[in-house]
Amino acid sequence: MTANTREPDRHALVDQQFGTTAAAYVTSQVHASGADLDRIAERARKARPAHALDLGAGGGHVGYAMADGATAVTACDLSPRMLDVVSAEAARRGIANLTTQAAAAEALPFADRSFDFLACRYSVHHWRDAEAGLREARRVLTPGAPAIFIDVIAPGNAAADTHLQAVELLRDLSHVRDYAAAEWLAMLGRAGFAATRMTTARLRMDFADWTGRMRTPPGQVAAIGALQEAASRDVAAHFEIEPDGSFTIDTILVEAV
Repeated sequence: MTANTREPDRHALVDQQFGTTAAAYVTSQVHASGADLDRIAERARKARPAHALDLGAGGGHVGYAMADGATAVTACDLSPRMLDVVSAEAARRGIANLTTQAAAAEALPFADRSFDFLACRYSVHHWRDAEAGLREARRVLTPGAPAIFIDVIAPGNAAADTHLQAVELLRDLSHVRDYAAAEWLAMLGRAGFAATRMTTARLRMDFADWTGRMRTPPGQVAAIGALQEAASRDVAAHFEIEPDGSFTIDTILVEAV
């Protein structure tokens, strides 16, 4: 059997990883709350979009945040099973203006200029081709429409960058890359966006919750622990690695048009 027949397609891998853990992302406090979600809700209430897109919806928290300000919201995600959970949660919350669409970010099934607001949170680092996905995001937006992108970012230090990518992949095989802030701005520019505001923040990850949410196998959990124990003083300090394995990462919020 060749390597190509053994290895799952990238999109199938993402669906496999997240489809089986969908409910955990709805209840995850890391994903269900935060100043970044508050910012999305605030911007949506101010913009009053006719049709907003939650791109890479995951547990649907961006869509729920936008629903009060938008006439209609579409939550788009690669995993149909994830979207089933989003639909159920929207119904539980009494959100009637949210619908779902299964699609890869790199090939959105929407006409040009279909949306006048877009937000994407903690999704791009899973995309097979980040720039293609950003170009699609730009294509489906009306000219001048606001877009908000939020994600984990890679640190500038090479050793810390390598550590982050390694533990992310061990925890979740669908991980592709956490991009640096400069890479984000460059990719957005090439996709046709103009950044209007950028903020960074620090986010603590509880180790047991972080690995449990993705059902990371015990062997890979142990490998992450081994990397943390072997980390240099500088790397350990950057991530504020705690005795139980919990750590802190850098995030970015970019507002663009």
